[in-house]
Amino acid sequence: MSEQDPLFTPQVLGDITLPNRVLMSPLTRSRAAQPGDVPQAMNVEYYRQRAGAGLILSEATQISPQGKGYAFTPGIHSQEQIAGWRRVTDAVHDAGGRMHAQLWHVGRISHPELQPGGADPVAPSAIKPEGAKTFISAESGMVEVPTPRALDTDELPGIVEQYRQAAINAREAGFDGVEVHAANGYLLDQFIKSDSNARTDAYGGSLENRLRLPLEVVRAVVDVWGKGRVGVRISPTGSFNDVHDQKPEETFPAFAAALDEIGIAYLEVVEDSFQGNHENGRPESIISAIRERFSGVYIANGAYTAEEARERIAAGKTDLVTFGRPFIANPDLPERFRRGAELNEPDYDTFYGGDEKGYTDYPFLEDR
Repeated sequence: MSEQDPLFTPQVLGDITLPNRVLMSPLTRSRAAQPGDVPQAMNVEYYRQRAGAGLILSEATQISPQGKGYAFTPGIHSQEQIAGWRRVTDAVHDAGGRMHAQLWHVGRISHPELQPGGADPVAPSAIKPEGAKTFISAESGMVEVPTPRALDTDELPGIVEQYRQAAINAREAGFDGVEVHAANGYLLDQFIKSDSNARTDAYGGSLENRLRLPLEVVRAVVDVWGKGRVGVRISPTGSFNDVHDQKPEETFPAFAAALDEIGIAYLEVVEDSFQGNHENGRPESIISAIRERFSGVYIANGAYTAEEARERIAAGKTDLVTFGRPFIANPDLPERFRRGAELNEPDYDTFYGGDEKGYTDYPFLEDR
């Protein structure tokens, strides 16, 4: 490709400048050390290998013990976890990369066996997510999540504080910024989307009320990091984990406008993937409406090829693209895109849990 390849023009993202537009998606891999959900040596190597990304977005990372929904996923709420992540970010920086932490509270997508004291998972409302499953141990396999407990109004400032503290911890761990996970049917998405939020207090009912907690969270995180180092992930038409919004064409442009007023650096939008809208293509009208209401950087996600990414960047439909499965199997993905090289195929059997196999052993171009 020529020097004008859209994937390899720099991009200012808030307070940092990215050398390319090939970003690594947040990817749950379930390989934190036990006990304690602590990032370990193989996690350091995995992220170091992928430091050629314009930006690495960390796997979804529990902001608190209550925020945990899957076995073996890492947290950022203990000193051991912070130290583990510091080893990761140091390795990424030493390799010339940049990395944001994705802050995650799963809400109702959990199980009492994963919760402190065997408590019920929490949610906006006591509505069971039909068909949603998690895994609680290496032996359990996938198990259905139970009906959650609705959060009391007076508990919500504590949720905001969990995010604030996680943002502080992420700074201590050496990240370059943070992404607030408000997508894919987890806690903040549960508040935003109409079918999972049946509250009658100031945090439910109207669109303004459903957006209240996510916006309080984002403001708290911005207080820690500044506007130029904070992004938010949303999935406007995704139905993963049984979340649905009756009017996404109204809800998400309004959320984008409110985030624009706060002044965050970017929005990452899950457009089209396993989240439940693959067969319908990308929701172009919603994407356009979000783009019109949000003046920060727009990051597209969802089953992109290099060629589609180039086309949509050139057409002004996105600024950057996050790649998931291709980055799992190709630690040098940007260089492969640059050269037009063949891609390794991912091994789906090793996506979640396990050891270095299917994690740090995918070959680089020079290894072939």
